[in-house]
Amino acid sequence: MADALYLDCDTGVDDAMAIALLLHSPAVELLGVGTVSGNTGAAQAARNTLDVLALGGLSAVPVAVGALHPLRGTFAGGASRVHGGNGIGGAVLPRSKTDPVPVSAADLLITLARARPGTLRILATGPLTNLALALRREPKLPSLVRDVTIMGGAVRVPGNITGHAEANIANDPDAAAEVLAAAWPVTLVPLDVTLQHRLTVADHEALRTHGSPLTIALADMLGGYFDFYEPSLGVREVPQHDALAAGVLTGALEPADAPEVGLRVDLDEHRGKLIEDETVTPKTRVVLTLTAGAGPIIRTLAAGNGPETPPG
Repeated sequence: MADALYLDCDTGVDDAMAIALLLHSPAVELLGVGTVSGNTGAAQAARNTLDVLALGGLSAVPVAVGALHPLRGTFAGGASRVHGGNGIGGAVLPRSKTDPVPVSAADLLITLARARPGTLRILATGPLTNLALALRREPKLPSLVRDVTIMGGAVRVPGNITGHAEANIANDPDAAAEVLAAAWPVTLVPLDVTLQHRLTVADHEALRTHGSPLTIALADMLGGYFDFYEPSLGVREVPQHDALAAGVLTGALEPADAPEVGLRVDLDEHRGKLIEDETVTPKTRVVLTLTAGAGPIIRTLAAGNGPETPPG
């Protein structure tokens, strides 16, 4: 039986890859999606999400627009250099006929958790503002949720938005602090592991060659992503941050080294930095290495096994 899943995301290019993997996984049933400002604004992320879901044959999944701004301060405008002006690499997708549901992402999460007490899983691939707001509105939420998997943070490697902080945590460190301090099981998939596993030009071509509307759209999105990473990596490859987190949650990817670590979020001089501290509880399961690379993700998507039907 598939696990019930709520996804919280800021749908940029790698979130779209994660969504596609979830749609093709028999391990999970996606019950709802909330969006948050990060790679792009929360409203644009919702539109991107709806359009990707429609291409994957699941336009009935409710999508709720979440927080525009972090708990403190204002949204900085997104990462258009990385994800393009529309968040999905400039790709133009067929517009879904579905609109966002008229509730907030935090309220959608609470509703799903109450409906599936103890069984709902959460995957968060953007800043953690919505999760923090949900915790504030429903203090019992940790007992209603089975577990939380987060793509975010840089534990033993440098950050990607500053020298010490990763974007999802740095965009709302106050929210991250509240989420990591809550009494629910958390698995963190940080830059430590996502930077080790990349998609290649061959992987990119495999998506396009498969020829389904969804895989062609993913290939279109990835072009600018490759362009952004190539100068810094020195090779035409891209890390698949969010898809790796989705792969860990669904079991498509197996952690090799995933210690339980006490983590606290620096909210002062180096806002967003994750600091290992053995006195901190609850502990966070931190995925540092995998038994295999991103290949299983591409093989899953290119195989076309899932709700999407390739054109005939």
